Amino acid sequence: MEHLLLEQNGPVLYLTLNRPESLNSFSPEMIIGLTEALREAELSEEIKAVVLSGSGRSFSAGGDVKTMGQVNGQQIYEHLGKLNECILTIKGLNKPVIAAVHGFAAGAAFNLALACDFIVAAEDSKFVMSFAQVGLISDGGGLYFLPRLIGAQRAKELFFTAEPIDARTAHSYGIVNRVVPIDQLKDEVSSFAFRLSQGPLQAFGQMKRIIEQSSCSRLEDILEQERLTQAMMIETDDHQEGIAAFKEKRKPEFQGK
Repeated sequence: MEHLLLEQNGPVLYLTLNRPESLNSFSPEMIIGLTEALREAELSEEIKAVVLSGSGRSFSAGGDVKTMGQVNGQQIYEHLGKLNECILTIKGLNKPVIAAVHGFAAGAAFNLALACDFIVAAEDSKFVMSFAQVGLISDGGGLYFLPRLIGAQRAKELFFTAEPIDARTAHSYGIVNRVVPIDQLKDEVSSFAFRLSQGPLQAFGQMKRIIEQSSCSRLEDILEQERLTQAMMIETDDHQEGIAAFKEKRKPEFQGK
């Protein structure tokens, strides 16, 4: 796990990509470790939110350029299988995941951030779909995530030109939720993560699931999913606590049950 640092602070788990000498470019150990850590977080009753960040000068450069040209199709197929497991684990986590981005988020690392529920970016951040520079297509879910966020035409521009965009532009496109000064990134993300950790996690998880289905479902199907899920949510302890807190004019203390 030397390529991934883990730290738990109360209800928040901090996962830090840790290959600063290579701008946290992905290694098999890093991706496998990240997937395992996320799966353990899902099972933990103590962890309520997850923050993903990078050590050193950047969030991550994505794929390791040092290995490019040294692997064959079968090897990259297997490697992307591991990356896909990680992406799907993030999307399926019933707890909010925040990407804290500074420096570069390039290639697959850009897509790793897009898989998270929220992106908080430092003002120095640069986002780049760098695949076309080396004659490749986007992987790690980029061809799924980005068009849904910013539309097909603008997404194709980023994919085809491989030109970086800064944090403010990413925010204006709807890619980034918040932009903060670099020296405030850690505090801003920690405050946001703690706030989310106090919320109704069952409701968060169900909303994540239905939102994910919404882009390829009919309105009628989503309405029925909302109807069925709400019938279950109404029976939860968190709902009863929310009602009690509202009547008593106090902050609810949700337990995720």
